[in-house]
Parts: sequence; C-alpha cells; structure tokens
Amino acid sequence: MEQKKIGRLLKELRKEKGITQEQLAEKFNVSSRTVSRWENGNNMPDLDILIEISDYYGIDLREIFKGERKSDTMDKETKETVLESVDYANMMAKKNYNKVRIIIGGVILLLVYYCLALCDGGENVLITNEVLQEFGMLAPAFAIILLLIVELLVIRNGLIIDAYHKRVEKKRISNIK
Repeated sequence: MEQKKIGRLLKELRKEKGITQEQLAEKFNVSSRTVSRWENGNNMPDLDILIEISDYYGIDLREIFKGERKSDTMDKETKETVLESVDYANMMAKKNYNKVRIIIGGVILLLVYYCLALCDGGENVLITNEVLQEFGMLAPAFAIILLLIVELLVIRNGLIIDAYHKRVEKKRISNIK
C-alpha cells in the first residue's frame, strides 16, 4: 500500500468533486490539516473514515487501497486488447489478401494460356465443337475481364486495410505518448 499514491487519488477525487480541503474536513469531522496530510501521503485516514470516503466518492474501497481507479486500468487494458485484436485481424486479412491475389493471378495466367491455345492458327485448337469454337474466345475474355475487376477490388480492399492499420498505429503511438 503506497500512501503517496493513495494521497494523490484522494486529492484527485476531491478536486473532481469540486470541494476544498476545508469542506471535506467538515464532512468527515476532521481538521483541514488532516485532509492535507492524507493528500500528501503523510498519514492515512482511519478505516471507518476510508469506508465513508469510498461511499462519498462512489468508488470501491480496493481502489483507494491501490491508489488508482479500476476504470483507468481497465480502459488501458481494454484499449490494448482491442489494438492487439485489430493487429491480429489485419495480419490475417493481409495473409488472406495475398492468397487471393495469388489465386486470381494463377487463374488469369491459365485463361491467357487458354486464349492463346485457341488462337494458335487452328491446327492445335483445344475446342472441337463448332458452337464452342464460335464463342470460345468470348468466354475467356469475359472471364479475364471479370477476374481483373475482382483483382482491382482485392487491391482496393488491401489499400483500405493498410490505411486502417496506419490509422490504428498512429492512435497507438499517440496513446503511448
């Protein structure tokens, strides 16, 4: 139990309440000098007065003994947990983003090969059905266009993820300072 830390908390609580040491002293039937000693960490209030103080300020007695509020600690811990979760989600999204790009790139290469195989002079044509030969070049072309559009959307989403990650990192750095 650190008396100085407890004293700082008691002073902070009193100032938040907007009262003077004299007013607090009247409330608990002690001298203003006693309140000053509490806040400087030179003395501690008796247990019965500490219980009244915790009721008066609306905080848990354990918070007074620790010299800090649970909410401050919990807020920091919650922020850290959220930031770690965001980092993990970004890392997983980036891995998935790269996998999708590789798959789309592979499919585009296969379609380009397929189109080239259809157009190699008619001798080694892969499609023998006359109907498929007439429309055979259109299907891969549409597929390539569709995959390029999907690739652009994936790149766009990747850029959005990167921008979001940079904003989160800036917030983390500013919270640390």
